[in-house]
Amino acid sequence: MFKNLLGKFSKDLGIDLGTANTLVYVKDKGIVINEPSVVAINEKTNQLLAVGEEAKKMIGKTPSHITASRPLRDGVVSDFEVAEKMLKHFFEKVSKENLSTLPKPRVVIAIPLGVTEVEKKAVEDAALSAGARQVYLIDEPMAAAIGARLPVQDSTGNMIVDIGGGTTEIAVISLGGVVNARSLRVAGDELNQDIINYCREKFNILLGEKTAEEVKIKIGSAMNQADGEERIDAKIRGRDLITGLPKEIIITSNHIKEALNKTVGNIIENIKSTIETTPPELVADIYDRGICLSGGGALLASLDERIKEYMKIPVYVIDDPQTAVVRGTGIVLDDLDNLKEILSTTEDIPLPLVNKG
Repeated sequence: MFKNLLGKFSKDLGIDLGTANTLVYVKDKGIVINEPSVVAINEKTNQLLAVGEEAKKMIGKTPSHITASRPLRDGVVSDFEVAEKMLKHFFEKVSKENLSTLPKPRVVIAIPLGVTEVEKKAVEDAALSAGARQVYLIDEPMAAAIGARLPVQDSTGNMIVDIGGGTTEIAVISLGGVVNARSLRVAGDELNQDIINYCREKFNILLGEKTAEEVKIKIGSAMNQADGEERIDAKIRGRDLITGLPKEIIITSNHIKEALNKTVGNIIENIKSTIETTPPELVADIYDRGICLSGGGALLASLDERIKEYMKIPVYVIDDPQTAVVRGTGIVLDDLDNLKEILSTTEDIPLPLVNKG
């Protein structure tokens, strides 16, 4: 009874704890935070200097005693203390907008498929230490499917491909569960690195990660421009590897397509492999309903067309794909009693013994 009373007054949160961005949904208010998962810390004083957009601007520009880093790698917590500070900052930011006397919130956090029990426990501990009352975990593709308003509890097969910053989640969902899935630690960050490697090898120019991401967003494409189309290009600046001096070059969308070709091909091959091991009845549903793309990576130009051309199956990008996962956690919060079966409360997850020696 006391828990039910707390639930009525607390502002429960849904969190998409992403490698690139963290999004926070507050019950009855919607998405209130959408910021990069970056934290800047003064190593001398252990002081938190900036979180989110402000911290991202510092990457690659800080003196030795200031560290601007991502506490998550490949969708999981890689630096527990920094992740805790980041979550605490976001919790405090939310609580400032509400009454500070409200009880601690219940939190639904989306995590990648295939994470270990230790990694799950790390997410839970970070959230509890940051101020959560109770933590529930939900698989990212399930959250994305719910956010896309797919009928996940029906007996119909639904296929979703969620391409984030650190992981690509491919899942076939039916009857409130994941029937078949693959989790690749290849996604947006890998595409950025592909562009950096390509420019180094082809143009002898070294780009920063931020520049690579900007050019990917601006002119990136999964398919070559058709003949007769207006040329799409962009200027990029980096360091000339031969002279060591600043250099500017013009790069086209066909260059970016060539740079991304291997990673995009890898994602498509894994979509194909997932379908090959899916029960035939569900494959028939997927053929009829198509493949749903979500996550920031789904915004790569012509990606849906290239998958469709290869798979011979309808492919579509959902509305506002970057917020699908956090919208899904919000829908779960609004109907927690009916959707609890698709969640896992971390109170039931045993922590395996870890040799710290």
